[in-house]
Amino acid sequence: MGVPCARCGRQYDISLFQFGRTISCTCGARVGAAERMRTLQRGDELRFAADAMLGRLARWLRTLGYDTVYEPDMTDADLVQLAIAEHRLILTRDRALPEEWRVEDVMLIEANAPLDQLAEVVAAFDLERNARLFTRCTLCNRPLVEVAKKDVAERVPPRVLAEHDAFWECRSCGKVYWKGSHVARIQQRLEELGRS
Repeated sequence: MGVPCARCGRQYDISLFQFGRTISCTCGARVGAAERMRTLQRGDELRFAADAMLGRLARWLRTLGYDTVYEPDMTDADLVQLAIAEHRLILTRDRALPEEWRVEDVMLIEANAPLDQLAEVVAAFDLERNARLFTRCTLCNRPLVEVAKKDVAERVPPRVLAEHDAFWECRSCGKVYWKGSHVARIQQRLEELGRS
């Protein structure tokens, strides 16, 4: 079974158009599925898949507690397939992606600076900035688990151990978190974001 080009009629193998992919015909027309594919389902919790150009935005979204997949070497094809399979909204700076892949749930990020990018996403989806703050690993996206002070004693600087009693750990990568001075700086940046 083939997919015809609307302009010249040339037939293309249907397997070329998996996951909403489109291609350019030799005549210059775009060929692909007539309907856009949905990545999100009704009632889904908002989760993101960020493209290779949005690593710092992904970390900010994780800081806010939002499940955000980001792998710098992931191709657009892999990103789209993952987003469809896991019901994630795609965040991209690549203007060609929404044209090449006919998926509905894509947000084209306009800003260059990570905090401005975050402001775009927060405004577009009315995200809460404080509800789930610091509940997800900023490196690998896994939920954090509270751990006893004695369990991280060997993995944090002595000064930190002396000054703090609450610690969280990522069970995937082993990174340890605590509410140090960086937390106040991050909260201040988020408050500034809310005023802009």
